[in-house]
Formats: sequence, C-alpha cells, structure tokens
Amino acid sequence: MAAPKKSTSASPFAAQAKKADFKPDGKRLDEVKDTEIPKPRLEAFYREQVVPALMKKFSFKSIMQVPKLKKITLNMGIGAATQDLKALQSAINELELISGQRPVINRAKTAISNFKLREGSPIGCSVTLRRARMYEFLDRFINITSPRIRDFRGFPDKSFDGRGNYSIGIKEQIIFPEIDVDKVSRITGLDITFVTKSGGDEEAHALLLEFGFPFRKKD
Repeated sequence: MAAPKKSTSASPFAAQAKKADFKPDGKRLDEVKDTEIPKPRLEAFYREQVVPALMKKFSFKSIMQVPKLKKITLNMGIGAATQDLKALQSAINELELISGQRPVINRAKTAISNFKLREGSPIGCSVTLRRARMYEFLDRFINITSPRIRDFRGFPDKSFDGRGNYSIGIKEQIIFPEIDVDKVSRITGLDITFVTKSGGDEEAHALLLEFGFPFRKKD
C-alpha cells in the first residue's frame, strides 16, 4: 500500500510538538544499556522450565518449534494531546516509568476534520520491549501489577488475534507501582500486546500460562 501523502497545511501545534523536547523527569531510563540490566529471572525460567514443559505438551521434536515471547508493546492513546502538550508529556513520563524505556510519540497518519485532527498531530505514545526489559516487565506485570487491579479475577483468554498475539486493555495507569498517585493529573488507560513466535493461539496461550499469566479461571 502506498504511503499517504503529507498534508501541505501542517498544524502549528503539530510543528510545535515535533520540536518539543520531551524529556522525562530525572535520568533517561533508555540510556541504561541492556548489559547493565541484571539477568531477568523469567529468562532463565523460560529456558529451564517453560521449554521442556511445552516440548512435552505439544510433542515438539526440536527446540526451535517451541513458542517464545518476541516483544511486548505498550500504547497510550491521548485524545487531549492534540490540544494539550502537558497531557502528552505526562503520558510519556508515565509510560517510561512503567516500561523502563523511552517511548516514541504516535502521530495521526491521516487528517479527520470531524475531530479537528490534522495529519502529523500527536495522538499518544508507545514503547516496544524486547529481551531483558521484556522479561522484567512481564515478571512485574504478572506478580506485582495485576494483583493491584480492583476486583481482579484474571484476564480473559479470548483476546488472541489468531496468530498467537495477545492484547489486553488497562483502564488505569495507577495500578503500576512505578506511578506516584499523588503526581497523577489524569487517569489514563493503555493497551498491552504480547507478541509471540508460535504456531497459533493455543501454543501462545500455553506459553503465557507457563509463565504464570493470570488468565481468568473458567467456571
């Protein structure tokens, strides 16, 4: 598909946002090298426990057939970002605290006049985690963050996309312990997608289950 043509009348706000220096409070976390991060607990757990269990469950003949987690993406959509740079700045700072990695700004690919949205306008931020940061986030999300959700009974197991990728929506960013509630100006949700290399949803589900992912128990 051909890339959409750029608008000749760019929004002054979009230009301002492009030039803005979106630095988070304190030290930039993405300056920390992967080699400086301690070996994640779940990375070793995957090799020693998950791989043998899945090879037995699915009768794999080669370790290369075993499903694995490729990356985790976190996305915050900020509707107010088109008019309020502070809302975007807060989202970037919070997503960096949550993920431990510097987010990128998401921009509108097309203009929508009904929503007063111009092409190139900032509409949120996202981050993609791989390797050590991915395993660290998964560990914290399963064991620390999820239990902090109000009236939590587990995540549904129907949110796979047919290709082994699992997505969930988080309504409040304050469930993450990295967020200081006293400094939060607005409640913001985010979407999390767990991207796997697998033979389909069944294998991906088994992979996350072996990690201890809190799926909702069936009655």
